[in-house]
Amino acid sequence: MAAFFFIFERKNVTVLLIIRQMQQDFIKIANENQNLILKVCNMFSRNEDDKKDLFQDILIQLWKSYPSFRNESKVTTWMYRVALNTAITGYRRKKSKPAGESISDEVIQLVSHDTRYEKSEQSELLYKAINKLSAIEKSIILLYLENYSSDEISDITGITSGNVRVKINRIKAKLKKMLEHRI
Repeated sequence: MAAFFFIFERKNVTVLLIIRQMQQDFIKIANENQNLILKVCNMFSRNEDDKKDLFQDILIQLWKSYPSFRNESKVTTWMYRVALNTAITGYRRKKSKPAGESISDEVIQLVSHDTRYEKSEQSELLYKAINKLSAIEKSIILLYLENYSSDEISDITGITSGNVRVKINRIKAKLKKMLEHRI
């Protein structure tokens, strides 16, 4: 009986060591890619409290799905998929329009050709325009602005690559039209 207990005890130690290593690996990945999570939070949240809540929800979902991550795609692709799915699910649950308060400078370039407005006005107009996009459109434009290819966006969103390219063009046209009409 003592030998069985020893084997059982040894397996528990091994399991604990594996879990501890998983935790360390996850923390490292989360720390290295926290800006990715923050971008999604900024795109889908109205205020600081909502951003913090969404950040926490995303981290929880990432941790829950971490054991099933098989390294068949890039870590960032997997993280975007989980983060966007979590944000979209929360968006649908709340049925409120997110503000998209922090967008990269690349988005601002969409309206920077119009010299009628100061840069802060351009940013404000752009945020209003992006705020009117659907959750999936926000997701696609965020990934596009992060220089993800249509194939990578397809992997993350589950939309075909061809459909992603079409949606990107339509989103650009929609944003341009909204901005031309001052939303």
